[in-house]
Amino acid sequence: MTSSLFAKTALTLALGTSVLVGGCAPGKDKLAAAANKAVIAAKAKHSAKIDADITHDPENVLLLDLSNGGRVAIRLSPDWAPAHVERVKKLTREGFYDGIIFHRVIDGFMAQTGDPTGTGAGGSKLPDLKAEFNDMPHVRGSVAMARTNEPNTANSQFFIVFYPHFALDRRYTNFGRVIAGMDVVDSVVRGEPPANPTKIVQASIAADKKPRPVAPAIAAGAKISADALSNSRSN
Repeated sequence: MTSSLFAKTALTLALGTSVLVGGCAPGKDKLAAAANKAVIAAKAKHSAKIDADITHDPENVLLLDLSNGGRVAIRLSPDWAPAHVERVKKLTREGFYDGIIFHRVIDGFMAQTGDPTGTGAGGSKLPDLKAEFNDMPHVRGSVAMARTNEPNTANSQFFIVFYPHFALDRRYTNFGRVIAGMDVVDSVVRGEPPANPTKIVQASIAADKKPRPVAPAIAAGAKISADALSNSRSN
């Protein structure tokens, strides 16, 4: 039941593919650049189809209150991946994600969480999910389910993408996107695992209207960024 995102070989392949997209002979640079630009533009246009209003359909808005004092709002998209959205909502309502750290955070790539062991090898007691790969691109703020090298092994772990990584498209189940608090995601501590990891203090579904917790960073009077503080005070 492990769902460790990108066993090292998968991660290398994903990053390597991203690099190879722009790699070509000097004489073909302009043509390749134009082709890449067209692909990126098309994907960006396609990726814009998401409701960024937190007040709309609160049943499909996941809220993560983090130990850095900020809140992240994620639009869940059951039309992209119904089983994965249902799994995340079920675990959230059971309190599964509360207290779990971001155990693998790679600068310029993604922040991964959802493993109660904090090692990348753990998951919930529920059965692994069948892959629901879809056409939605992995752009900044995309939220996708982690897995092993085998497609049908997603369970509870998920990751948030810092920057576009189209090499992940149709290889990992993209089930949502950050619609508020991406600056908070940016401030998650890096490392594999981080020495002082950022934690999910509370995960909740907006429709449930759970009281917002007092994040340890704020309660202890720790210094946090102005952006994080501003976000932590928003609804």
